[in-house]
Amino acid sequence: MTSAASINPDEAAFFGALAGDWWNPRGTSAMLHRITPVRTAHIRAEAVAHFGLNARSRRPLAGLSALDVGCGAGLMAEPLARMGAHVTGIDAAPENIAAAQAHAKAGGLTIAYHSIAVEDLADSGEQFDLITCLEVVEHVAGRDAFFAGLARLLKPGGLAIFSTPNRTAASWAVVIAGAEYITRSIPRGAHDWNRFFTPDELAEALQNAGLTPAQPTGLSWRPGKGFHIGSDVAVNYFLGAAKA
Repeated sequence: MTSAASINPDEAAFFGALAGDWWNPRGTSAMLHRITPVRTAHIRAEAVAHFGLNARSRRPLAGLSALDVGCGAGLMAEPLARMGAHVTGIDAAPENIAAAQAHAKAGGLTIAYHSIAVEDLADSGEQFDLITCLEVVEHVAGRDAFFAGLARLLKPGGLAIFSTPNRTAASWAVVIAGAEYITRSIPRGAHDWNRFFTPDELAEALQNAGLTPAQPTGLSWRPGKGFHIGSDVAVNYFLGAAKA
């Protein structure tokens, strides 16, 4: 496993141990399966608007290179590929990469997967039009190295999209108490609430790395509507950032 500053070996081992269950919609990644359609629609809309793409196309991201950081077993990388992007996925856990490669092959998708740290991939000089980083920043060890590497990986004019839990009483109640301990839709011990970013903190980290953050967009849930995009950022939110 890499010794890169951004990687927490304990976190990588924790999520790597779940690799075999990642694609089970009723398993340890049940919550991710539930929010993936909402994530996909939001990322599609943001990319279409940022790059001036055809919103009616079935493959609106055709011609774009995309990087999914902390890709796990490919829950976001595969929708990006189906939308036409040339996709690379990276993850700290080699077990996740093996699961992602097997699932993509079974589905006839061509995705380049690597077990490598953000800063190590950035050292290669490779850059991408679109970067997605979903429920990852709260697990990062060396945050400065992580954001600096991510900024180097984004092409000028590119777009990075993050999602992460906010650090609020509401997020503790929903993510830790509710999802980890009551419904078990997230593995117990998956999160440290103290490492959650507020939107202002994440925006500052992105600015320090040379990116220009937009306004956050909330990801929330309510009875009768399920998970949806809105203005409520109390529990979880998206934050886009551009590179000049």
